[in-house]
Amino acid sequence: MSRARTAYAAVHVVADPLADPSGGAVLDWEATLAFRHHVWNCGLGVAEAMDTAQRGSGLGWATAHELIVRTGAEAAAVGGGPWCAGVGTDQLPTARPASLDAVVDAWRAQLAVVAEAGGVPVIMASRALAAVAEGPDDYHRAYGTLLAEVTEPVLLHWLGEPFDPALAGYWGHRDVHKAADELAGLCRDHSRVVAGVKVSVLDAAVEVELRRSLPDGVACITGDDFNYPELIAGDDQGHSDALLGIFDPLASVAGRALCRLDEGDVVGFRALLDPTVPLAREVFRSPTQNYKVGVVFLAYLAGHQDHFRMVAGLESQRSITHLTEVLRLATSAGILPDPDRAAARMRPLRTLAGLDA
Repeated sequence: MSRARTAYAAVHVVADPLADPSGGAVLDWEATLAFRHHVWNCGLGVAEAMDTAQRGSGLGWATAHELIVRTGAEAAAVGGGPWCAGVGTDQLPTARPASLDAVVDAWRAQLAVVAEAGGVPVIMASRALAAVAEGPDDYHRAYGTLLAEVTEPVLLHWLGEPFDPALAGYWGHRDVHKAADELAGLCRDHSRVVAGVKVSVLDAAVEVELRRSLPDGVACITGDDFNYPELIAGDDQGHSDALLGIFDPLASVAGRALCRLDEGDVVGFRALLDPTVPLAREVFRSPTQNYKVGVVFLAYLAGHQDHFRMVAGLESQRSITHLTEVLRLATSAGILPDPDRAAARMRPLRTLAGLDA
């Protein structure tokens, strides 16, 4: 991993293409785990079982649990490949609102799984907490109870409304600036164990404002797939580390760019990453939560998997015109290892859509 920045790719999962998408998540484990090794070989850490892996959009806790355990074993097999994993509350039933205590219990159970597997726990934003919390005090109570028990460093994750509308008003505020202040206060109260905060609000100004308000020792980790080059490069008052879904398809170029930062070459870093921003903005365009389709599509084009199928049939959530533009921008950015293979893999999709017949 880079010496200048801590950088993780939030990685996707490869579905079993023959499984019934209505029957729950069934993974192609060989291809899924091979992709983790690809990310490590590019010099990045793996962020496992996060939003990019379809947590909350097809990947339930039972499969996520197995995924975390398997990734931990793979990391150990390669001598400790750096990785972290999402700690959520998605084992809770959704038919009725959970209590604050139930939210904490759910986090606690998942945190134990990640810790035992050897990963850095990432306390994910909770839909269950967003549904039951009546204001900022409830967020402080829930997070405070959990963090008071933690003995090893953890990361916190602020997933903004563009990524998940169910998380609107997280931290007790609809105003993102007030929400950022609330989160900074939580970090100050628990700086003993909070090693960093992943910020996914797609607003560079809000992230920089939060970054400058965090206590010493608490890293700001960008999850901004629109503005990542400038946020990672930083300014004279600091920089952001990275935990990004877009680093899944960009793992190779991101690893090379971070090596430039290790050498103090900010211009070279920007020269490699800036051309990828138009692609990232198309992949993550509104409705942003469907960005996972573009991530898996790019993995298919790049040859990391042999099909373009997703857990729960999510591949249907983007249009053929969007996918065509993603291919064009990926080719322009030079991120595809074999552009001819990518074009060949695109043809049957266009034919199926009634184009190029």
